[in-house]
Amino acid sequence: MKEHLLVIMPHPDDETFAVGGTIALYSRRGVPVTYVCATLGEMGRNMGRPPFANRETLPRLREKELREACRILGITDLRLLGLRDKTVEFVDPGELAARLRAIIEEIRPSLIITYHPDYSVHPDHMALGRATVEAVRQLPPAERPPVHTRAFGKASAVLGEPDLVVDVSPVWETKLAAIRAHRSQSQLMLSRAEANPEEQERLKRDREQERFYIWKFED
Repeated sequence: MKEHLLVIMPHPDDETFAVGGTIALYSRRGVPVTYVCATLGEMGRNMGRPPFANRETLPRLREKELREACRILGITDLRLLGLRDKTVEFVDPGELAARLRAIIEEIRPSLIITYHPDYSVHPDHMALGRATVEAVRQLPPAERPPVHTRAFGKASAVLGEPDLVVDVSPVWETKLAAIRAHRSQSQLMLSRAEANPEEQERLKRDREQERFYIWKFED
C-alpha cells in the first residue's frame, strides 16, 4: 500500500500542538499528508497578547495561521469541514461519520491519526475522534487503515501506557516554527518560554515526544 497519512482533528493548531512532529517526520520522507480540520476555532479565547484579533476577525486569521503551519509541516492537502467551533458534539454523528468515510475512501490512507474518542479532554476532540473511529469501523475489516489516537488527562490511569511514543526531536525546529505560525494561540506561551530558559526547556521536553494509543476494533 502506498503511504498516505490522514490527520483528522477539529481545530487549527491541533495538527501542530498534538502531532506536528509526527507529521513533519512523515512529510520529510515524502509521504503525502492530508489534514481534515473540522472548524476554524472561531470560539477560541486566545486572540494574541496584546490582542490583534477579535471575535469577528479570528476565524479568517486562524485559517491564515493554519495554512502557514501546514506549509511548514509539509501538509500537502488541507480539507476544511466548515463546522462551528465548540459544537462538533452536537453534529449528527452518522452524518459526520459519512463525510469522513467519503474522504477516507477517496484518499485510501495508510494511517489515520485523530483524538481518542473518550480521553482527549475537549468535547470537540472526542466527538470527532468518535466519528473517525465509526467511519473506519464501517469499512470492510481488510480495508481499515490503522488508527492512532492522541489522549490526555487521566488516559494513562485508565488505558495504561501509550502503545507508541514517537521521538520528534529530529524535527523539533520544524514543529516549533509551526507553533509560531499559530501566533494568536501561541504568542503568550512562547514569550514566557523565551524569557525563561527553564520554561523553554520544559516546552521542548513536553512537545518533543508524541504519544499514541492504537485503536482496537472489536469486530
